[in-house]
This record gives sequence, C-alpha cells and structure tokens, in this order.
Amino acid sequence: MARKQVSQGTPATAALAAAGVPFVLHPYAHDPSAASYGLEAAEVLGVDPAKVFKTLMVEVDGRLAVGIVPVNGNLDLKAIAAALGGKKAAMADPATAQRRTGYVLGGISPLGQRQPSPTVLDESAVGQDSILVSGGRRGLDIELGPDHLVRLTGAVTARIGTGPKATPDR
Repeated sequence: MARKQVSQGTPATAALAAAGVPFVLHPYAHDPSAASYGLEAAEVLGVDPAKVFKTLMVEVDGRLAVGIVPVNGNLDLKAIAAALGGKKAAMADPATAQRRTGYVLGGISPLGQRQPSPTVLDESAVGQDSILVSGGRRGLDIELGPDHLVRLTGAVTARIGTGPKATPDR
C-alpha cells in the first residue's frame, strides 16, 4: 500500500504520517441526505461493506470508549462492555462524542482523537490485508492495515459486531 501525500490533512492523517504508517486516502463526494455514512462510503467507493468500519463512541460503566465495527453490522453493547472488563455499555451522547474526539458525527476517526479512549476493534478485521475507517471528516476514508490500527490506537480485538444491520444509523 503506497503512502499518499495529504493535501487536506486531518488529525487522523497527521497521526498516520507521524507514525510512518502506510495508508491510502479514499475521498468521495458525501451526500448529506445519506441514511448511513458508512454504507454510503462503501457504495460510493465500490468497497465491500464488511471491509469498511465505523467508529462508535460508547460509555462502559460510565467511562468513554471506542468500538470499531463493519458498517453493515451493529455494535453489540454487551460484548464491548465485556471486552473492556465492564458490565454495562450504552451509546455515548453525540455531543460528548464530538467533544471527546474533536470530530463531527459521520467523520469520527479512531485515529488522532483529541482525547484517546480505550478502543475495541471487531475481530472480523483481523486477517484482512486492509480495512477502511473514517479519515476524520465526512467524505474521507483511510485504508490501512488492521495491525497498524490496533498498534496506533492501543485497541484490543474482540467479537463486538453483529450481523448486517436492519436499519440505517449515523
């Protein structure tokens, strides 16, 4: 995977460049009326949705954490709580997620967050040559090796995703 020069950098691309991690940018024209940012990215980029991952902020026993799951599935709240040694998880308040990460909803990247949080990557990423995650703004995904994502975020891997989702989310 060749490293691309960043013309419109984000904290996520800056973190990757500073770490010397190879990555590929995948910009696309974001449609504000899209029902699901992640599925929109997969469709527009022509990528299998199982290879495109969304970044979700949760509260596990009152502490913020990050779950990264394929865009065509859902986050299993009990599973992420267990992966982080907690008992109960709930989706974080959107405004809290934006303040904590420094990103807007639909553009929250697991990389370059203002305040990093404990992170869990769905085990379906393990073994893939590369995956795509948000690049830090709507309309920009970053392709990188899952091992690099784990190393840079300090993530643990666990089965935290469920099958293809039934309804769109943001």
